[in-house]
Amino acid sequence: MLKYSIVVPLHNEAENVTDLYARLKQVMEINGETFEIVLVDDGSSDGTFHLLREIAAVDSRVTVVKLRRNFGQTAGLAAGFDHARGEYIIAMDGDLQHDPADIPIFLEKIAEGYDIVSGWRKVRIDNFWLRRFPSRIANWLMAKLSGVDIHDFGTTFKAYRREILEQVPLYGELHRFIPALASWHGASIVEVPIRNINREHGVSHYGISRTFRVFFDLLTIRFLLKYLSRPLHFFGTLGMLSITGGLGVAAWLGLEKLLHQADVMTKHGPLLIFATVLLLAGLNMLAVGLLGEMQVRHYHEPSRRAPYSVDRVLRAQSEESTITD
Repeated sequence: MLKYSIVVPLHNEAENVTDLYARLKQVMEINGETFEIVLVDDGSSDGTFHLLREIAAVDSRVTVVKLRRNFGQTAGLAAGFDHARGEYIIAMDGDLQHDPADIPIFLEKIAEGYDIVSGWRKVRIDNFWLRRFPSRIANWLMAKLSGVDIHDFGTTFKAYRREILEQVPLYGELHRFIPALASWHGASIVEVPIRNINREHGVSHYGISRTFRVFFDLLTIRFLLKYLSRPLHFFGTLGMLSITGGLGVAAWLGLEKLLHQADVMTKHGPLLIFATVLLLAGLNMLAVGLLGEMQVRHYHEPSRRAPYSVDRVLRAQSEESTITD
């Protein structure tokens, strides 16, 4: 097995691909351990794949995974992880805002025995109101809700022990929550400062819409971490509260009828309807919780549907072999 795999998802990064490859190769060759570079073309519409194909043709240590369309960063990382063969996997962005020269810092911490080494953009140089301020709020919320005390969930620049990644499913925007999900499995996590570099070429793919997707995934993470193996505890609690409220209102209406001979339908019609809704809602929540309990076993099954579709994989079998397409 190879020692290290560098996984980089790319979307319309033709201006950065060649420089990225050269710098990654230089850093890893100095390290002296066996390695591969897994470059994932996430549905690029420029010349990114053409350049990746040329790189794979001359370097057998490069694997290129071409997706059929743009599936998003999480799916791109998942495709790279699935095709990586290294004992340790390092993930980073392809826009060169992550400096390959920082990779040795991650390798040092991995060598110390940590399962996950997470990059921390300690000194950020991007726009305060559009990027840094929302990021601080989001990272604070993520740390509080997940219970993982790191400063920067948003950066892709992280190193992982392979077996940890095999236990974490990826979809939506969950790549930024891998440390939180891995902590549920008992992974040891450490944070290291990294440089934050301005993009020199290409266009940023960051948009405000990502903020909303991340927020919803944050709620998902909170639920998974606390109720992954016991969904009935969540839905059942809500259901029992609703049923108790409904029964309480119904009991009061019953006493009004018995003790005061009140015309419940005329005087308290809306309240009677409200009690009925509470009872039905509570029963529905209990049913959902029971269905969730039945599905828990499937979470641990090894077969999971991949959140991407591969068009082709370019990987040289040896230095002298031809590229498989």
